[in-house]
Amino acid sequence: MARTPRPPRLPRLLRLLTAVGGLALTAYGLHGLLNDHYITAPLDIVEWAVGGLILHDGLWVPVVCAVGALRVRGPVLRGWLIVAATLTAVGLPAALRAGTDSGNPTLLPLPYLRNLLLVLAVTGVVAALWAGTAALLRRRRTGHR
Repeated sequence: MARTPRPPRLPRLLRLLTAVGGLALTAYGLHGLLNDHYITAPLDIVEWAVGGLILHDGLWVPVVCAVGALRVRGPVLRGWLIVAATLTAVGLPAALRAGTDSGNPTLLPLPYLRNLLLVLAVTGVVAALWAGTAALLRRRRTGHR
C-alpha cells in the first residue's frame, strides 16, 4: 500500500509570526475591553468568553471531530461539516430569537433561519461541486472512465 505524501511543514518563522500576531490581536482586544467606557462590567464579558471557550473546545470541537472521523468519508465533506457546524453555532442563536423585538423593532429584524439555511445550502453545493470536480480529475489522471 502506497503512503500518501505529507504536506510540507510551515517554516518556523511563519509559525512564530502567526503566534505573535495572534497574541498581539488578543492583547489589543483585551485592552479595548478593559478601557471602553461603555462596558460597565468587563469581568462578566471575560466570564462569558471563557465559558464559550470551554464549551467550544470541551464539547463542540470533540463532537464535530468524532462525527467526522467516524461517519464521514472524504476531506471535502469533513471540511464542510466543520463549516456547517460553525455557521450553525454562530447563526442559530439569532435564528431562534428572531421575531422577539422586546420593544425594539430594529432588533433582529431579518429572517435569520431562512438565511442560515440558505448559507448552509450554498456552502453544501460548493462542497459537493468541489468534491465532484476532485473525483473527476482523479479519474482522468488515473485513466478510468
